[in-house]
Amino acid sequence: MEANGLGPQGFPELKNDTFLRAAWGEDTDYTPVWCMRQAGRYLPEFRETRAAQDFFSTCRSPEACCELTLQPLRRFPLDAAIIFSDILVIPQALGMEVTMVPGKGPSFPEPLREEQDLERLRDPAAVVSELAYVFQAITLTRHRLAGRVPLIGFAGAPWTLMTYMIEGGSSSTMAQAKRWLYQRPKASHQLLRILTDALVPYLVGQVVAGAQALQLFESHAGHLGPLLFSKFALPYIRDVAKRVKARLQEAGLAPVPMIIFAKDGHFALEELAQAGYEVVGLDWTVAPQKARERVGKNVTLQGNLDPCALYAPEEEIGRLVRQMLDDFGPQRYIANLGHGLYPDMDPEHVGTFVDAVHRYSRVLRQN
Repeated sequence: MEANGLGPQGFPELKNDTFLRAAWGEDTDYTPVWCMRQAGRYLPEFRETRAAQDFFSTCRSPEACCELTLQPLRRFPLDAAIIFSDILVIPQALGMEVTMVPGKGPSFPEPLREEQDLERLRDPAAVVSELAYVFQAITLTRHRLAGRVPLIGFAGAPWTLMTYMIEGGSSSTMAQAKRWLYQRPKASHQLLRILTDALVPYLVGQVVAGAQALQLFESHAGHLGPLLFSKFALPYIRDVAKRVKARLQEAGLAPVPMIIFAKDGHFALEELAQAGYEVVGLDWTVAPQKARERVGKNVTLQGNLDPCALYAPEEEIGRLVRQMLDDFGPQRYIANLGHGLYPDMDPEHVGTFVDAVHRYSRVLRQN
């Protein structure tokens, strides 16, 4: 580190690296904690900042993304920040129109219907220049964080992005996207390769811009069984990690820990633990001790309190956190929820969750 307290790229020196140490599998003094969707609508200040703006306009404003990323850290002693953005900026950068419909979620007016629709997609190499606004948000946020905690960058995994691009929005069955897997396996692989080719430079670009860890969200893993998952999701999840790491090395950049979070993908835990990621995120449907037995000792686990547990009284939240920490054990573990925070959650209860993790994990280490 340089004498002025600035790191190699002129970023402020990191004061709390507990999250990064846990991600790399090093021992920590306490269990680090952050929350998926910690920058979100459960915070009144988030709703005020976002009130007048279209969702994707917010995503395209580095200043707004920075402000929204920092809001939860002003309230809670979280051990990491995650940049405010969206996984669907990738399909947008590939030339697809996406709007955010209030009360309904993302909508693609012209989803992919036929194989020839793939020709409409831009060259994945163009994605990096299209998404410069994300990189600017990361750099700005990294400076404004002033080294308080590390900054996490993220992206959606290829299969999850594919589901939105074909379904045209959310779906309870993913029947259209899965129809492609069964009827058009070749075109499906072509699309998944395009997405992988877009994701790799995008994630590397986030690290160049200042991201200190990366999380890949395979949010729709649960719609696939083991066979489809091992054919259409896992190879691309592996490829992303391998290629991002190789690119960082080629560019002479230090490696960053990578997290894979495959929601409802418990049938593939062993495979995910060997997919090239330092951290495997778990949703709340997985028993921590069983997960640890299955993945072995060489990866860090992240998770996995049921988000709805935050509706419980505060003493009960404390009890559930203690149980969770007992089950995961003190090391190679990052506390989190098993999915994101919901808009109607009480910020006080989020604070209770974070404090309970810090307090009880220190007690655990003394015993």
